[in-house]
Amino acid sequence: MSTALLQSLDDDAPDSAGRKNLLQLIQLRWLAVAGQLATILLTHFAFGILLPLAPMLGVLIGLVLLNLVSLPLVRRGSAIRNGALFGALLLDVAALSAQLYWSGGATNPFVSLFLLQVVLGSVLLDRWSSWALVCATTLAFALLTVFHHPIALPPQLQTDLFTLYIQGSWVCFALVAVLLVMFVTRINSNLRAQDASLDAIRRQAIEEDHIVRIGMLASGAAHELGTPLSSLSVILGDWRHIDAIRSDPELLRDVEDMQAEVQRCKGIVTGILLSSGDARGEQSAATTVRVLFDRIVADWAKARSFANLHYVDSFGPDMPIASDLVLQQAVFNLLDNAAEVSPARIDVALSRAEDGLILRVRDHGPGFPAAQLSSLGKPYNSAKAEPGRGLGLFLVGNVARKLGGSFAARNLPDGAGAEVQLRLPLDALRLGEQDAGPTTAADRRG
Repeated sequence: MSTALLQSLDDDAPDSAGRKNLLQLIQLRWLAVAGQLATILLTHFAFGILLPLAPMLGVLIGLVLLNLVSLPLVRRGSAIRNGALFGALLLDVAALSAQLYWSGGATNPFVSLFLLQVVLGSVLLDRWSSWALVCATTLAFALLTVFHHPIALPPQLQTDLFTLYIQGSWVCFALVAVLLVMFVTRINSNLRAQDASLDAIRRQAIEEDHIVRIGMLASGAAHELGTPLSSLSVILGDWRHIDAIRSDPELLRDVEDMQAEVQRCKGIVTGILLSSGDARGEQSAATTVRVLFDRIVADWAKARSFANLHYVDSFGPDMPIASDLVLQQAVFNLLDNAAEVSPARIDVALSRAEDGLILRVRDHGPGFPAAQLSSLGKPYNSAKAEPGRGLGLFLVGNVARKLGGSFAARNLPDGAGAEVQLRLPLDALRLGEQDAGPTTAADRRG
Protein backbone atom coordinates (compact mmCIF):
# COMPACT_ATOMS: atom_id res chain seq x y z
CA MET A 1 0.00 0.00 0.00
CA SER A 2 1.42 3.35 -1.01
CA THR A 3 2.05 6.25 1.34
CA ALA A 4 -0.58 8.31 -0.49
CA LEU A 5 -3.22 5.63 0.06
CA LEU A 6 -2.30 5.31 3.72
CA GLN A 7 -2.60 9.08 4.08
CA SER A 8 -6.00 8.95 2.38
CA LEU A 9 -7.19 6.33 4.84
CA ASP A 10 -5.86 8.39 7.73
CA ASP A 11 -7.88 11.33 6.43
CA ASP A 12 -11.07 9.30 6.03
CA ALA A 13 -11.01 7.86 9.56
CA PRO A 14 -11.58 11.22 11.32
CA ASP A 15 -14.47 11.88 8.92
CA SER A 16 -16.14 8.66 10.04
CA ALA A 17 -15.59 9.54 13.71
CA GLY A 18 -16.89 13.07 13.05
CA ARG A 19 -20.13 11.71 11.58
CA LYS A 20 -20.60 9.37 14.54
CA ASN A 21 -19.96 12.21 17.00
CA LEU A 22 -22.42 14.51 15.23
CA LEU A 23 -24.98 11.70 15.38
CA GLN A 24 -24.38 11.54 19.17
CA LEU A 25 -25.00 15.27 19.42
CA ILE A 26 -28.21 14.92 17.42
CA GLN A 27 -29.44 12.18 19.75
CA LEU A 28 -28.47 14.26 22.77
CA ARG A 29 -30.35 17.22 21.31
CA TRP A 30 -33.51 15.13 20.87
CA LEU A 31 -33.32 14.20 24.55
CA ALA A 32 -32.69 17.83 25.45
CA VAL A 33 -35.78 18.92 23.48
CA ALA A 34 -37.95 16.26 25.13
CA GLY A 35 -36.56 17.04 28.61
CA GLN A 36 -36.94 20.81 28.22
CA LEU A 37 -40.48 20.46 26.87
CA ALA A 38 -41.49 18.26 29.81
CA THR A 39 -39.81 20.61 32.31
CA ILE A 40 -41.44 23.74 30.81
CA LEU A 41 -44.93 22.23 30.76
CA LEU A 42 -44.58 20.72 34.24
CA THR A 43 -43.27 23.97 35.72
CA HIS A 44 -45.90 26.12 34.02
CA PHE A 45 -49.00 23.98 34.53
CA ALA A 46 -48.26 21.71 37.51
CA PHE A 47 -46.34 24.10 39.78
CA GLY A 48 -48.09 27.23 38.62
CA ILE A 49 -44.83 29.06 37.80
CA LEU A 50 -45.77 31.17 34.82
CA LEU A 51 -43.17 31.04 32.07
CA PRO A 52 -43.07 32.87 28.71
CA LEU A 53 -44.14 29.83 26.70
CA ALA A 54 -43.96 31.41 23.25
CA PRO A 55 -40.22 32.25 23.19
CA MET A 56 -39.21 29.12 25.13
CA LEU A 57 -41.17 26.82 22.83
CA GLY A 58 -39.72 28.77 19.88
CA VAL A 59 -36.22 27.82 21.05
CA LEU A 60 -37.27 24.17 21.11
CA ILE A 61 -38.59 24.46 17.57
CA GLY A 62 -35.22 25.93 16.56
CA LEU A 63 -33.43 22.90 18.06
CA VAL A 64 -35.76 20.56 16.19
CA LEU A 65 -35.01 22.36 12.91
CA LEU A 66 -31.27 22.19 13.65
CA ASN A 67 -31.55 18.41 14.04
CA LEU A 68 -33.55 18.07 10.84
CA VAL A 69 -30.83 19.98 8.99
CA SER A 70 -28.01 17.97 10.58
CA LEU A 71 -29.43 14.50 9.92
CA PRO A 72 -28.99 14.61 6.10
CA LEU A 73 -25.31 15.47 6.58
CA VAL A 74 -24.81 12.27 8.55
CA ARG A 75 -26.86 10.12 6.18
CA ARG A 76 -25.07 11.41 3.06
CA GLY A 77 -21.71 10.59 4.58
CA SER A 78 -20.49 14.19 4.31
CA ALA A 79 -17.19 15.04 5.98
CA ILE A 80 -17.81 16.39 9.50
CA ARG A 81 -14.85 18.46 10.63
CA ASN A 82 -14.02 20.17 13.89
CA GLY A 83 -15.62 23.43 12.75
CA ALA A 84 -19.01 21.79 12.19
CA LEU A 85 -19.00 20.17 15.64
CA PHE A 86 -17.86 23.43 17.23
CA GLY A 87 -20.66 25.32 15.50
CA ALA A 88 -23.24 22.75 16.62
CA LEU A 89 -22.12 23.00 20.24
CA LEU A 90 -22.16 26.81 20.08
CA LEU A 91 -25.77 26.67 18.86
CA ASP A 92 -26.61 24.37 21.76
CA VAL A 93 -24.99 26.83 24.17
CA ALA A 94 -26.99 29.66 22.61
CA ALA A 95 -30.24 27.69 22.92
CA LEU A 96 -29.55 26.84 26.56
CA SER A 97 -28.68 30.48 27.27
CA ALA A 98 -31.97 31.59 25.72
CA GLN A 99 -33.97 29.12 27.80
CA LEU A 100 -32.19 30.22 30.96
CA TYR A 101 -32.72 33.90 30.09
CA TRP A 102 -36.50 33.35 29.99
CA SER A 103 -36.49 31.29 33.20
CA GLY A 104 -34.53 33.28 35.78
CA GLY A 105 -31.00 33.41 34.34
CA ALA A 106 -28.18 32.38 36.67
CA THR A 107 -30.70 31.87 39.54
CA ASN A 108 -32.06 28.85 37.66
CA PRO A 109 -30.37 25.69 39.05
CA PHE A 110 -30.26 24.24 35.51
CA VAL A 111 -27.50 26.71 34.71
CA SER A 112 -25.13 23.83 35.56
CA LEU A 113 -26.05 22.27 32.22
CA PHE A 114 -23.35 24.53 30.75
CA LEU A 115 -20.85 22.05 32.21
CA LEU A 116 -22.28 19.31 29.99
CA GLN A 117 -21.47 21.42 26.92
CA VAL A 118 -17.92 21.99 28.20
CA VAL A 119 -17.34 18.28 28.79
CA LEU A 120 -18.67 17.36 25.35
CA GLY A 121 -16.45 20.02 23.78
CA SER A 122 -13.36 18.72 25.57
CA VAL A 123 -14.02 15.22 24.16
CA LEU A 124 -15.08 16.14 20.63
CA LEU A 125 -13.21 19.28 19.69
CA ASP A 126 -9.67 20.40 19.02
CA ARG A 127 -7.86 22.17 21.82
CA TRP A 128 -8.46 25.73 20.61
CA SER A 129 -12.18 25.19 20.06
CA SER A 130 -12.55 23.47 23.43
CA TRP A 131 -11.14 26.55 25.15
CA ALA A 132 -13.28 28.77 22.95
CA LEU A 133 -16.33 26.85 24.15
CA VAL A 134 -15.19 27.33 27.77
CA CYS A 135 -15.00 31.08 27.14
CA ALA A 136 -18.44 31.09 25.48
CA THR A 137 -20.15 29.25 28.34
CA THR A 138 -18.37 31.39 30.96
CA LEU A 139 -19.45 34.56 29.18
CA ALA A 140 -23.03 33.29 28.87
CA PHE A 141 -23.12 32.48 32.60
CA ALA A 142 -21.81 35.96 33.46
CA LEU A 143 -24.36 37.69 31.23
CA LEU A 144 -27.20 35.65 32.71
CA THR A 145 -26.33 36.97 36.17
CA VAL A 146 -27.17 40.46 34.91
CA PHE A 147 -29.61 40.02 32.04
CA HIS A 148 -32.53 37.65 32.52
CA HIS A 149 -36.28 37.51 32.68
CA PRO A 150 -37.32 37.14 36.36
CA ILE A 151 -39.62 34.32 37.39
CA ALA A 152 -42.82 35.18 39.21
CA LEU A 153 -43.23 32.47 41.85
CA PRO A 154 -46.67 31.68 43.31
CA PRO A 155 -47.08 32.57 47.00
CA GLN A 156 -46.91 28.97 48.22
CA LEU A 157 -43.39 28.59 46.75
CA GLN A 158 -41.94 31.89 47.97
CA THR A 159 -41.63 30.76 51.58
CA ASP A 160 -38.74 28.34 51.10
CA LEU A 161 -36.72 29.37 48.04
CA PHE A 162 -33.57 27.63 49.21
CA THR A 163 -35.28 24.23 49.40
CA LEU A 164 -36.72 24.79 45.94
CA TYR A 165 -33.26 25.68 44.58
CA ILE A 166 -31.70 22.56 46.17
CA GLN A 167 -34.37 20.35 44.63
CA GLY A 168 -33.77 21.88 41.21
CA SER A 169 -30.00 21.45 41.63
CA TRP A 170 -30.47 17.79 42.52
CA VAL A 171 -32.57 17.19 39.39
CA CYS A 172 -29.96 19.01 37.28
CA PHE A 173 -27.11 16.99 38.78
CA ALA A 174 -28.90 13.67 38.13
CA LEU A 175 -29.64 14.73 34.54
CA VAL A 176 -26.06 15.78 33.83
CA ALA A 177 -24.66 12.59 35.39
CA VAL A 178 -26.91 10.33 33.32
CA LEU A 179 -26.21 12.18 30.08
CA LEU A 180 -22.46 12.17 30.68
CA VAL A 181 -22.39 8.42 31.31
CA MET A 182 -24.55 7.72 28.26
CA PHE A 183 -22.95 9.94 25.67
CA VAL A 184 -19.36 10.52 26.73
CA THR A 185 -18.95 6.76 27.02
CA ARG A 186 -20.34 6.28 23.51
CA ILE A 187 -18.20 9.10 22.10
CA ASN A 188 -15.08 7.59 23.64
CA SER A 189 -16.09 4.26 22.12
CA ASN A 190 -16.20 5.95 18.71
CA LEU A 191 -12.74 7.38 19.25
CA ARG A 192 -11.34 4.01 20.35
CA ALA A 193 -12.88 2.36 17.30
CA GLN A 194 -11.25 5.01 15.11
CA ASP A 195 -7.85 4.38 16.72
CA ALA A 196 -8.24 0.63 16.30
CA SER A 197 -9.18 1.09 12.63
CA LEU A 198 -6.14 3.27 12.00
CA ASP A 199 -3.87 0.76 13.74
CA ALA A 200 -5.25 -2.05 11.58
CA ILE A 201 -4.78 0.03 8.42
CA ARG A 202 -1.19 0.89 9.32
CA ARG A 203 -0.42 -2.73 10.20
CA GLN A 204 -1.89 -3.90 6.89
CA ALA A 205 0.12 -1.25 5.03
CA ILE A 206 3.33 -2.45 6.65
CA GLU A 207 2.54 -6.07 5.79
CA GLU A 208 1.68 -5.23 2.19
CA ASP A 209 4.83 -3.17 1.82
CA HIS A 210 6.70 -6.25 3.00
CA ILE A 211 4.92 -8.33 0.36
CA VAL A 212 5.87 -5.79 -2.31
CA ARG A 213 9.52 -6.11 -1.31
CA ILE A 214 9.30 -9.90 -1.40
CA GLY A 215 7.58 -9.76 -4.78
CA MET A 216 10.23 -7.44 -6.21
CA LEU A 217 12.99 -9.70 -4.89
CA ALA A 218 11.30 -12.84 -6.25
CA SER A 219 10.61 -11.19 -9.61
CA GLY A 220 14.20 -10.03 -9.91
CA ALA A 221 15.54 -13.43 -8.96
CA ALA A 222 13.21 -15.06 -11.49
CA HIS A 223 14.48 -12.83 -14.27
CA GLU A 224 18.08 -13.57 -13.28
CA LEU A 225 17.46 -17.33 -13.12
CA GLY A 226 15.72 -17.46 -16.50
CA THR A 227 18.90 -17.26 -18.59
CA PRO A 228 21.01 -19.90 -16.77
CA LEU A 229 18.05 -22.29 -16.66
CA SER A 230 17.55 -21.92 -20.39
CA SER A 231 21.26 -22.52 -20.93
CA LEU A 232 21.13 -25.65 -18.77
CA SER A 233 18.14 -26.92 -20.72
CA VAL A 234 20.00 -26.49 -24.02
CA ILE A 235 23.18 -28.13 -22.68
CA LEU A 236 21.26 -31.12 -21.29
CA GLY A 237 19.49 -31.48 -24.62
CA ASP A 238 22.86 -31.60 -26.37
CA TRP A 239 24.19 -34.14 -23.88
CA ARG A 240 21.41 -36.55 -24.79
CA HIS A 241 22.85 -36.75 -28.31
CA ILE A 242 26.39 -37.61 -27.17
CA ASP A 243 27.17 -41.20 -28.06
CA ALA A 244 28.76 -41.98 -24.69
CA ILE A 245 25.60 -40.91 -22.86
CA ARG A 246 23.15 -42.42 -25.34
CA SER A 247 24.88 -45.77 -25.03
CA ASP A 248 24.73 -45.73 -21.20
CA PRO A 249 21.11 -46.15 -19.97
CA GLU A 250 21.99 -45.03 -16.46
CA LEU A 251 23.63 -41.80 -17.63
CA LEU A 252 20.79 -41.16 -20.07
CA ARG A 253 18.26 -41.58 -17.27
CA ASP A 254 20.23 -39.16 -15.08
CA VAL A 255 20.27 -36.57 -17.87
CA GLU A 256 16.51 -36.98 -18.39
CA ASP A 257 15.93 -36.54 -14.65
CA MET A 258 18.07 -33.41 -14.72
CA GLN A 259 16.09 -32.09 -17.69
CA ALA A 260 12.83 -32.73 -15.83
CA GLU A 261 14.10 -30.84 -12.76
CA VAL A 262 15.28 -27.94 -14.92
CA GLN A 263 11.85 -27.78 -16.57
CA ARG A 264 10.27 -27.78 -13.13
CA CYS A 265 12.49 -24.89 -12.05
CA LYS A 266 11.59 -23.01 -15.23
CA GLY A 267 7.92 -23.58 -14.46
CA ILE A 268 8.38 -22.18 -10.96
CA VAL A 269 10.20 -19.13 -12.33
CA THR A 270 7.43 -18.60 -14.90
CA GLY A 271 4.82 -18.85 -12.18
CA ILE A 272 6.62 -16.22 -10.09
CA LEU A 273 6.73 -13.84 -13.03
CA LEU A 274 3.06 -14.45 -13.86
CA SER A 275 1.87 -13.93 -10.28
CA SER A 276 3.84 -10.76 -9.54
CA GLY A 277 0.61 -8.76 -9.50
CA ASP A 278 -2.75 -8.89 -7.70
CA ALA A 279 -4.21 -12.00 -6.11
CA ARG A 280 -6.24 -12.42 -9.31
CA GLY A 281 -3.56 -12.52 -11.99
CA GLU A 282 -3.73 -12.53 -15.75
CA GLN A 283 -3.03 -16.24 -15.71
CA SER A 284 -6.55 -16.97 -14.41
CA ALA A 285 -8.49 -19.54 -16.44
CA ALA A 286 -12.02 -20.92 -16.39
CA THR A 287 -12.57 -23.97 -14.19
CA THR A 288 -14.82 -25.09 -11.32
CA VAL A 289 -14.37 -25.28 -7.57
CA ARG A 290 -14.14 -29.05 -7.36
CA VAL A 291 -11.94 -29.42 -10.44
CA LEU A 292 -9.57 -26.70 -9.23
CA PHE A 293 -9.05 -28.02 -5.71
CA ASP A 294 -8.95 -31.66 -6.80
CA ARG A 295 -6.20 -30.71 -9.24
CA ILE A 296 -4.28 -28.59 -6.69
CA VAL A 297 -4.25 -31.41 -4.14
CA ALA A 298 -3.30 -34.02 -6.75
CA ASP A 299 -0.53 -31.83 -8.22
CA TRP A 300 0.92 -31.14 -4.78
CA ALA A 301 0.92 -34.81 -3.79
CA LYS A 302 2.60 -35.75 -7.08
CA ALA A 303 5.20 -32.97 -6.93
CA ARG A 304 6.12 -33.80 -3.32
CA SER A 305 5.80 -37.59 -3.75
CA PHE A 306 3.53 -37.56 -0.70
CA ALA A 307 1.42 -40.70 -0.46
CA ASN A 308 -0.23 -40.05 2.93
CA LEU A 309 -2.63 -37.27 1.96
CA HIS A 310 -6.32 -38.02 2.58
CA TYR A 311 -8.61 -35.67 0.68
CA VAL A 312 -12.38 -35.36 1.23
CA ASP A 313 -14.47 -33.27 -1.16
CA SER A 314 -17.77 -32.25 0.50
CA PHE A 315 -18.34 -29.08 -1.48
CA GLY A 316 -21.62 -30.22 -2.99
CA PRO A 317 -22.98 -28.85 -6.28
CA ASP A 318 -20.08 -27.55 -8.36
CA MET A 319 -19.87 -23.99 -9.66
CA PRO A 320 -17.65 -22.18 -12.20
CA ILE A 321 -14.79 -20.07 -10.86
CA ALA A 322 -11.49 -18.69 -12.10
CA SER A 323 -8.41 -20.83 -11.64
CA ASP A 324 -5.57 -18.79 -10.20
CA LEU A 325 -1.91 -19.59 -9.69
CA VAL A 326 -1.58 -17.48 -6.54
CA LEU A 327 -4.42 -19.38 -4.86
CA GLN A 328 -2.70 -22.62 -5.83
CA GLN A 329 0.54 -21.39 -4.28
CA ALA A 330 -1.31 -20.48 -1.06
CA VAL A 331 -2.76 -24.00 -0.79
CA PHE A 332 0.68 -25.45 -1.58
CA ASN A 333 2.10 -23.44 1.34
CA LEU A 334 -0.55 -24.86 3.69
CA LEU A 335 0.18 -28.41 2.57
CA ASP A 336 3.96 -27.90 2.75
CA ASN A 337 3.71 -26.68 6.34
CA ALA A 338 1.47 -29.60 7.31
CA ALA A 339 3.71 -32.18 5.63
CA GLU A 340 6.79 -30.81 7.34
CA VAL A 341 5.42 -31.51 10.85
CA SER A 342 3.25 -34.52 9.95
CA PRO A 343 4.88 -36.72 7.28
CA ALA A 344 2.80 -39.72 8.37
CA ARG A 345 -0.61 -38.27 7.42
CA ILE A 346 -2.38 -35.09 6.28
CA ASP A 347 -6.17 -34.71 6.14
CA VAL A 348 -7.59 -32.16 3.70
CA ALA A 349 -11.32 -31.35 3.52
CA LEU A 350 -13.16 -29.08 1.10
CA SER A 351 -16.65 -27.95 2.13
CA ARG A 352 -19.17 -25.19 1.48
CA ALA A 353 -20.68 -22.75 3.99
CA GLU A 354 -23.41 -20.44 2.68
CA ASP A 355 -21.70 -18.15 0.14
CA GLY A 356 -18.13 -19.33 0.71
CA LEU A 357 -15.85 -22.34 0.51
CA ILE A 358 -13.81 -23.72 3.37
CA LEU A 359 -10.56 -25.63 3.00
CA ARG A 360 -9.34 -27.38 6.15
CA VAL A 361 -5.83 -28.82 6.37
CA ARG A 362 -5.28 -31.00 9.43
CA ASP A 363 -1.93 -32.43 10.48
CA HIS A 364 -0.94 -34.81 13.28
CA GLY A 365 2.13 -32.94 14.48
CA PRO A 366 2.89 -31.20 17.79
CA GLY A 367 0.61 -28.23 17.06
CA PHE A 368 1.33 -24.49 17.04
CA PRO A 369 3.10 -22.81 19.96
CA ALA A 370 0.86 -20.33 21.75
CA ALA A 371 3.02 -17.38 20.69
CA GLN A 372 2.77 -18.37 17.03
CA LEU A 373 -1.01 -18.75 17.20
CA SER A 374 -1.43 -15.31 18.76
CA SER A 375 0.55 -13.73 15.88
CA LEU A 376 -0.83 -15.89 13.09
CA GLY A 377 -0.23 -14.41 9.65
CA LYS A 378 2.64 -12.14 10.67
CA PRO A 379 5.85 -12.37 8.63
CA TYR A 380 8.67 -14.51 10.03
CA ASN A 381 6.31 -15.92 12.66
CA SER A 382 7.75 -19.41 12.97
CA ALA A 383 8.75 -21.79 15.72
CA LYS A 384 11.89 -22.64 13.75
CA ALA A 385 15.06 -20.63 14.14
CA GLU A 386 16.20 -20.81 10.52
CA PRO A 387 16.38 -17.40 8.79
CA GLY A 388 13.55 -16.62 6.41
CA ARG A 389 11.07 -19.08 7.93
CA GLY A 390 7.49 -18.08 8.67
CA LEU A 391 6.62 -16.53 5.29
CA GLY A 392 4.32 -19.34 4.09
CA LEU A 393 1.39 -18.65 6.43
CA PHE A 394 2.00 -14.92 6.06
CA LEU A 395 1.49 -15.19 2.29
CA VAL A 396 -1.57 -17.42 2.78
CA GLY A 397 -3.11 -14.83 5.08
CA ASN A 398 -2.43 -12.07 2.57
CA VAL A 399 -4.09 -14.02 -0.26
CA ALA A 400 -7.12 -14.65 1.96
CA ARG A 401 -7.35 -10.94 2.81
CA LYS A 402 -6.99 -9.90 -0.83
CA LEU A 403 -9.87 -12.18 -1.80
CA GLY A 404 -12.04 -10.96 1.08
CA GLY A 405 -11.74 -14.20 3.03
CA SER A 406 -10.27 -15.26 6.34
CA PHE A 407 -7.52 -17.50 7.62
CA ALA A 408 -7.43 -19.18 11.03
CA ALA A 409 -5.60 -21.95 12.86
CA ARG A 410 -6.15 -23.93 16.03
CA ASN A 411 -4.58 -26.78 17.95
CA LEU A 412 -6.61 -29.97 18.20
CA PRO A 413 -7.57 -31.35 21.63
CA ASP A 414 -5.21 -33.67 23.50
CA GLY A 415 -2.22 -32.73 21.34
CA ALA A 416 -3.67 -34.51 18.30
CA GLY A 417 -2.19 -31.96 15.89
CA ALA A 418 -3.34 -28.70 14.37
CA GLU A 419 -5.92 -27.53 11.86
CA VAL A 420 -5.63 -24.58 9.50
CA GLN A 421 -8.80 -23.23 7.91
CA LEU A 422 -8.93 -21.10 4.77
CA ARG A 423 -12.33 -19.51 4.10
CA LEU A 424 -12.92 -17.71 0.78
CA PRO A 425 -16.07 -16.02 -0.55
CA LEU A 426 -17.29 -17.58 -3.77
CA ASP A 427 -18.01 -14.14 -5.25
CA ALA A 428 -14.28 -13.37 -5.14
CA LEU A 429 -13.52 -16.55 -7.11
CA ARG A 430 -16.49 -16.39 -9.43
CA LEU A 431 -15.77 -16.53 -13.14
CA GLY A 432 -15.77 -13.06 -14.67
CA GLU A 433 -15.49 -11.72 -18.18
CA GLN A 434 -11.73 -11.35 -17.89
CA ASP A 435 -11.48 -15.07 -17.13
CA ALA A 436 -13.67 -16.28 -19.98
CA GLY A 437 -12.17 -18.96 -22.13
CA PRO A 438 -11.85 -22.72 -22.37
CA THR A 439 -10.43 -24.70 -19.52
CA THR A 440 -7.00 -26.20 -19.92
CA ALA A 441 -6.35 -29.89 -20.14
CA ALA A 442 -4.99 -29.81 -16.61
CA ASP A 443 -8.19 -28.16 -15.35
CA ARG A 444 -10.28 -30.86 -16.92
CA ARG A 445 -8.55 -33.49 -14.82
CA GLY A 446 -9.90 -34.74 -11.51
